[in-house]
Amino acid sequence: MLQGMPRAAKIVSKEKLNDQVYQYVLDISVGAEPGQFINLWIPGMDEKPFSVAYDDGEKLTLAIAAVGPFSNHLAENVNIGDKVGIRGAYGTKNRIPENCNVATVAGGYGAAPLFFFAEACVKNGCKVDFIVGARNEGLLLYLEKAAAVDGIEVHIATDDGSKGHKGYCTQILEKIVEEKDVKFIATCGPEMMMNAVANIAEPRGIDADISVERYMKCGMGVCGNCSVDGTGEPSCVKGPVMSLEHVRKLTGFAKYHRDSVGNKIHW
Repeated sequence: MLQGMPRAAKIVSKEKLNDQVYQYVLDISVGAEPGQFINLWIPGMDEKPFSVAYDDGEKLTLAIAAVGPFSNHLAENVNIGDKVGIRGAYGTKNRIPENCNVATVAGGYGAAPLFFFAEACVKNGCKVDFIVGARNEGLLLYLEKAAAVDGIEVHIATDDGSKGHKGYCTQILEKIVEEKDVKFIATCGPEMMMNAVANIAEPRGIDADISVERYMKCGMGVCGNCSVDGTGEPSCVKGPVMSLEHVRKLTGFAKYHRDSVGNKIHW
């Protein structure tokens, strides 16, 4: 099946994970690897890109925050047994290091795709410090799932101190890289947070993968809507996962992104 051809998929499980996020398990695999995304189509409504939370070769898992018209419709009206359309998997995948100390830094629902990555790292002989940050305890995600994996140590930060460290997840990262010989970092979440991660990793010579999200439409590099300033590359093809070295070539990173018609939206 070509990546650009939509496939019908049935929802076999739906679960509310926190105050915003629902987890959907679909009865297909798209052969996705950590870092990649799919385009999800709701018949009669629209199509949107979403990160893959897990793909075990038989079923596809998505963790989607109900924050807009599409995702709220999905949460309120699409249930177990219903069918949706899937295109993909698309985009670049995370590099999976081998036999070393790894740190992941997730902001909000970035924890879902980073768990997929962290588990792959553990299978490759790594020890992973899994750092999750959110505004409050009700927005944390995948903590128990990660803690259940031998080789993953979970760290929590909340802005209001309702769980874990009161403050930013990057403050936890700074402490970890001072105490441990971290060789690789992966981050997914708000762009200003990811820029702070980059600023910690870069002077220490730590390699990093950064998930650069832009307003994606086609998913295949055809429409050009998600092209990034500095290189002109479509982030749906050259991203979303980019190396720290490559991200530094993007002139808009941590400064602005663009809306559906190309207007600059400053962070």
